[in-house]
Amino acid sequence: MVGDDVSPALAALLDPELRDWLDLVLRWLHVVAAMVWIGTSFYFVALESHLRPAARPGAPAEAWEIHGGGFYRVEKHVPAPPELPEELVWFRWEAYGTWLSGFALFVVLYWLDAETYLLAGEGGSLGAGEAVAVSAALLVLGWLVYDGLCRFLRGHELWLAAAGAAVVAATAYALSESFSGRAVWIQTGAILGTLMVANVLLVIIPAHRELVRAKRAGHAPDPAPGLEARRRSVHNNYLTLPVVLAMLGPHFPFAAGHQRGWLILVALMAIGAWTRHFFNLRHAGRSVWAIPVAAALATVVLAATVASRERARDEGARADFATARSIVERRCTPCHSTAPSRPGFGTAPGGVAFDTGAQIVAQAAAIERQAVASRAMPLGNATGMTDEERAQLGAWIDAGAPSR
Repeated sequence: MVGDDVSPALAALLDPELRDWLDLVLRWLHVVAAMVWIGTSFYFVALESHLRPAARPGAPAEAWEIHGGGFYRVEKHVPAPPELPEELVWFRWEAYGTWLSGFALFVVLYWLDAETYLLAGEGGSLGAGEAVAVSAALLVLGWLVYDGLCRFLRGHELWLAAAGAAVVAATAYALSESFSGRAVWIQTGAILGTLMVANVLLVIIPAHRELVRAKRAGHAPDPAPGLEARRRSVHNNYLTLPVVLAMLGPHFPFAAGHQRGWLILVALMAIGAWTRHFFNLRHAGRSVWAIPVAAALATVVLAATVASRERARDEGARADFATARSIVERRCTPCHSTAPSRPGFGTAPGGVAFDTGAQIVAQAAAIERQAVASRAMPLGNATGMTDEERAQLGAWIDAGAPSR
């Protein structure tokens, strides 16, 4: 936990039942807001590709669409139409709502119990408070580095993409030295999500406000801010699939809990951005089928590599059911029980309990995935499961998980 000396307000937030409700409500809000933001991002990038040049100078580019039983004629005026309408629909709260709900969820699930969820249980050099400070600082630093690269490499998008990928890979690797596997994925996704919303808040919306301000003042708008806003919107579009991956990853311990989970994350993020490129090209009228084929092959190769290096069996390890049950009861049931003894847990995570021998045998495959192969459990290795104990559990499972 974050410490014994906490304020009453913080102590209330640490109540297991309240945290479960915050988890449910904030996650629900976060997913809904993200769906809306991603939908508008995908739509407008596709719309840009569908716009057809105007037939005469000064006329708007346009696209005809059909949906909901009718036809839509969408026009784009660059940098502005002759007259502004009284009402303009702005697209910003989708982004703000996604980040605010995601940040709140991050605080509730990871910062308030950093020792369990944020930190690696073994070999880490950071304390809980230090880990939270590093986590928060990286959200700001990520934006500063990205924005600096955007300014320095303006007009060189391929170099920018390469530099960005290198920074993401280096960050994920550095995090893996002290953070838990699942926290590496979430923190990396949070950094990218933060720079995406900062693009909206600090670049895209100010550019739109400048266009509106200039037009209403009777001045010719400067097209440069609008062009930069469009550029940052495209960046956000490519980052969408990698960020969604990072948020989903912790639910898959074979990936997030892997010894090289940070590398799996970076590889899948690259595959996701590459797949997004296929759809962007397709909206522009180019179907480069080599892209999804390459992405699929890369995924298969990655999966095969991960499986082949999952874990080396300790041939000398031996364990009967009594030994396996003793390990599970010491290392797993503090959380995975109908009445958890570990603070911060009101119910068994995922509804998985190991209170009886039958439950342990029934969940042998899950124990294999979570505690032996991926080492994702116990969370943060809070209960101190040793390598020898993992090997003994693996030997018991290899023997068919006998109940006696």
